[in-house]
Amino acid sequence: MTSPPPQWTAPQGGRQARCPATPLYGPHLGGDDMPELYEELRRTHGPVAPVTMAPGVEAWLVLGHRELLRLTRDEQDFSHDPRRWTLLREGRIPPDSPIMPMVGWRPALLFLDGQQHRRMRSAVSDALTRINGHELRRTVQATCDRLIDGFVERREADLVPHYARKLPMQVITQLLGLDERTALQLVQAIAGLVAANADSANASQRMAKILLTLIEEKRRRPGPDVTSALLNHPARLTDEEVLHNMTVMFVAGNQTTTNWIATTLRILLTDPQFRSSLAGGHLTVDDALDLVLWRFPPTQNFPARYATRDLEFGGQQIRAGDMLILGLAAANADPEVLPHGTPVIGNRSHLAFSAGPHTCPAQDPARLITRTAVDTIRHRLPDMELAVAESDLAWVKSPWSKGLAALPVRFSVPDTTHRPAPGTSGGGAGQQESAQPVWGGGPQGPAPAHAHHRGEPR
Repeated sequence: MTSPPPQWTAPQGGRQARCPATPLYGPHLGGDDMPELYEELRRTHGPVAPVTMAPGVEAWLVLGHRELLRLTRDEQDFSHDPRRWTLLREGRIPPDSPIMPMVGWRPALLFLDGQQHRRMRSAVSDALTRINGHELRRTVQATCDRLIDGFVERREADLVPHYARKLPMQVITQLLGLDERTALQLVQAIAGLVAANADSANASQRMAKILLTLIEEKRRRPGPDVTSALLNHPARLTDEEVLHNMTVMFVAGNQTTTNWIATTLRILLTDPQFRSSLAGGHLTVDDALDLVLWRFPPTQNFPARYATRDLEFGGQQIRAGDMLILGLAAANADPEVLPHGTPVIGNRSHLAFSAGPHTCPAQDPARLITRTAVDTIRHRLPDMELAVAESDLAWVKSPWSKGLAALPVRFSVPDTTHRPAPGTSGGGAGQQESAQPVWGGGPQGPAPAHAHHRGEPR
């Protein structure tokens, strides 16, 4: 880091002041600087560090791997319900705070505990399970090729807006049952929401309006899509519950997958040894995806848990109602469970998808989309190279997400007379889609390449 981030002692409303808190927002958030910041916090405070997520918004960042596992599993001491949050209950968080669209209570699985959470998760999980993995792969493949065809003749592209951002948006909105124009409006609203700035509240309202219109349409005319599945699930979710669970699914799925694609491509473009190993068959695309999830998880920090009682945790005195942030990237780098130099290829005990009852239910479709995206473009554009110095890459500044703002590349125009689809034994990549629907096509779903329990060191 060129200079340390500013620090200040958070006000405690008459309570004894705590340790200086480090802001996780502002201009010092600089892409590759974040790992250094996490290690500085670990050295200074241990596995749990005081931070601020926005002006006046104090929290604890959980940096330790073991501590984060306890945080995600112990619903007795750590609730998901932000209505327990002391700062909110005492009226010290303004309604227009940029953090509120991300942490404000919603009737969705992300903000509930126990039986209420299990009821909503059953509906979401069942809807995702009914996605036909084979047909989803075909749809993603065709979408990748359409996007690449759109810029290939120019011999240059910015892979964030032209590829990594468009692909998951087009696939996820198709799964939800949205048309392309409305889908683009939704993606723009989501981008404003996660930016955690002055427009976040307006972006949240725009997003809700789009999704409510979709829900009303699917109530009248159900279709083979995730929205209709949620509306007709035996859990009997209300329209409001469907709205907010779709919000959680789209925010988490779209932005995370965009970052996962872009970061994996960045590694392939900037690490010649890794790219050579992949081209030579010594490593697989899934190995590259796992490396990203360990070292550069698409979601850096995730909201939030709230202490249900006063307790000591990670060497800190936590008070009832305190907010605790899941430091996913920092926990993955915890030297107690992953000493420096430890290989991570093929190891999926990372915490990029969280852990416990709230482990991401959509990680397998997300992996399928990302794997297909990376595999397709590296086969279509084998001589692709970064068009700027790696140090000049721009990053999105957000307390939650580590994502590239741009990934400019250049390449020669490839021979397109024969384009076998990556991972298949025949068929052109631009082939017609199967008549089978992507959603509801039977028992075959997107299975993980390595099936062992996630969230546990091994």
